[in-house]
Amino acid sequence: MSIVTTIKEKVATELKTLYGQDFAAADLTINSTKPEFEGDYTLVLFSFVKQLKKSPEALGQEIGQAVVKAHPALFSAYNVIKGFLNLTVADAYWHQFLQENHSNKQFGQLPVNGKKVMVEYSSPNTNKPLHLGHLRNNFLGWSVARILQECGYEVVKSCIVNDRGIHICKSMIAWQLFANGATPASTGMKGDHFVGEYYVKCENEIKRQSAELQEKEAAGNLDHYGDQLPKATGLLSIIEKLTNENTLNNEDKIKQAKDDLMELRRGVTPIMVQAKQMLLDWEAGKPDVMELWRTMNGWVYEGFEVTYKRIGSDFQKTYYESETYLPGKKFVEAGLKDGIFFKKEDGSVWIDLTGEGLDEKLVLRKDGTSVYITQDLGLAEEKYTEFKYDQSIYVIADEQNYHMKVLKLILQKLGKPYADGIYHLSYGMVELPTGRMKSREGTVVDADDMVEEMVNVARQKTEELGKVKDFTAEELTELYDIIALGALKFFLLRVDPKKRMIFNPEESIDFHGFTGPFVQYTHARIKSILRKNESDGVADSNLQANTSTGLFKLEKDLIVALEQYSTILEQAVNEHNPSVIAIYVFNLAKAFNTFYTEHSVMNAETPEKKQFRLHLSEMTANIIASGMSLLGIRVPERM
Repeated sequence: MSIVTTIKEKVATELKTLYGQDFAAADLTINSTKPEFEGDYTLVLFSFVKQLKKSPEALGQEIGQAVVKAHPALFSAYNVIKGFLNLTVADAYWHQFLQENHSNKQFGQLPVNGKKVMVEYSSPNTNKPLHLGHLRNNFLGWSVARILQECGYEVVKSCIVNDRGIHICKSMIAWQLFANGATPASTGMKGDHFVGEYYVKCENEIKRQSAELQEKEAAGNLDHYGDQLPKATGLLSIIEKLTNENTLNNEDKIKQAKDDLMELRRGVTPIMVQAKQMLLDWEAGKPDVMELWRTMNGWVYEGFEVTYKRIGSDFQKTYYESETYLPGKKFVEAGLKDGIFFKKEDGSVWIDLTGEGLDEKLVLRKDGTSVYITQDLGLAEEKYTEFKYDQSIYVIADEQNYHMKVLKLILQKLGKPYADGIYHLSYGMVELPTGRMKSREGTVVDADDMVEEMVNVARQKTEELGKVKDFTAEELTELYDIIALGALKFFLLRVDPKKRMIFNPEESIDFHGFTGPFVQYTHARIKSILRKNESDGVADSNLQANTSTGLFKLEKDLIVALEQYSTILEQAVNEHNPSVIAIYVFNLAKAFNTFYTEHSVMNAETPEKKQFRLHLSEMTANIIASGMSLLGIRVPERM
């Protein structure tokens, strides 16, 4: 039980004794006392004034006197300032707390609660390798799953592989046109990188062909638009009309019309027509298309597995869009019968969500092929049927906020029992100092390349410090890996998921900044202190601290921070937010370093004081290791 919960219960008991009225402990507001005031925890009194018909000052004095008198082992003093009761926790309480918990490596862990949660993350496409954005996704999903486990939930980590669709067909058609039979084995390339190159080749060819078609349009030839001609001529007419008006207010409208025309033109390029036909052939099960699809996806899966192992990401269940889109089609058929979906004249199927403040949403194309929402409906059903979850968390970028709202609404309209358990963990995109990455243009940063760059930066920064001369080559290799991945994960997880972020490799590896290596170095520093004590052979683990000895401010600041770990875990799990833990362990590391600068552990004033500080150091190291492990980060024993 946290100290805040303990204080609430004690105060609620004294309120009953003093005033004969019941107050729920959970309804009491207890905050950390502001630094400018004396005390550790503050009870807000204003909520009692009307009910008890007393002034805040009078209530504070009566309650403060009562709780200090009734619980001397917990409280040593109180003061009242402007409607707030500030309570000082007795040093003896902190001594006892440390004595009981200093070696407990499971401190903060919550008991099993019987609830099951699925966490879906990664969601790669089999037309390209994992990139920097996937790293944030994987680290966030894995960490949220781990935090849930620590807080008593049964967790199933899952991944949906987007292994079908027009983007996959782009890589396939480009391989047919340009590869001349090349394979990852024949080129020495990692499979996912190999296939990704053909996706980029397809996009480059679309650009080239689009430019040729644009030249034809300039000469008045629009034959290439086929049945899209009316839409194309309409857009050209809009562009001409708005341009002739020569009004500044029309600039955005002209840009939008030009963008729409560009997408339309891209769609009628010869290579895109081939890719679209390949998608139809795939859904029809054409043997040669299916064989190529299986072969190229196999290359990509081999590459993914290497990357996942490298970054420490794993799943208990992997789903494939190619297997979930058909059940999704059945959803559409059932929804049509029930009047939840409707069919337009062209044969496409939609749902009307205007009553919910959205718009009409396509759920099946006119040619009968699926869209993303189709397979997501099938996947949601399949997941629940297999695992009967209480909550299903989707770790998906904020670009899909609308999509996820639609998914949940459709499931609710269909009356699915798991609809309310759908939770979208929306996160901001990762950008580089140079700007946003674009898959079409081949400007994304591959995850593998990023990890290698981080290792190189870790090596350089560590060598500059010059403190690893006694490490073997193998130890150095492992250390650089621990630092590199720790820096990468910490930097990507220290920011609230909702916020977009800019990633800078050099900034992420700073042994003195808000970084993973700073926390890792603090852990190694503490471990060095503990090893020195063991080697001196003077430790007495049974030696009790003198509870009558007062605590120095920095000692108390540190032990108070340690006690808050369980509360931090609850906050992180409730908010689905690993940055809460990242910020906490960083501040804990800072608190220890500040304490250690002022107070010696090995040369403490008394043997009892030394033992107290050793326990303080041990618990700090344990909690740093625990917190960092929830972020997927290892902490070295020495650096």
